[in-house]
Amino acid sequence: MSKVPTPCIGVCKFRRQGHCIGCSMTKEQKQISKKLKKPKLQKAYVELIIAQQKIMGRYSHWVPAYLKRCAKKGVTPPDL
Repeated sequence: MSKVPTPCIGVCKFRRQGHCIGCSMTKEQKQISKKLKKPKLQKAYVELIIAQQKIMGRYSHWVPAYLKRCAKKGVTPPDL
């Protein structure tokens, strides 16, 4: 299993109560995602962020951007 890309899509503007408008992660969550090394944990973290996005709403732009990022790296994305 290859490395799963971080949920970050490169927007990094924290305007929604400390959450990024691009991926929904907080600054602390972004730091955590960089420290995860095992693909199983990376995949679980992406799934956690997806659940967070569903609760917060307004993140429909994230899925196509993340799929593009995964394709560019040649990685099969987690179930979105």
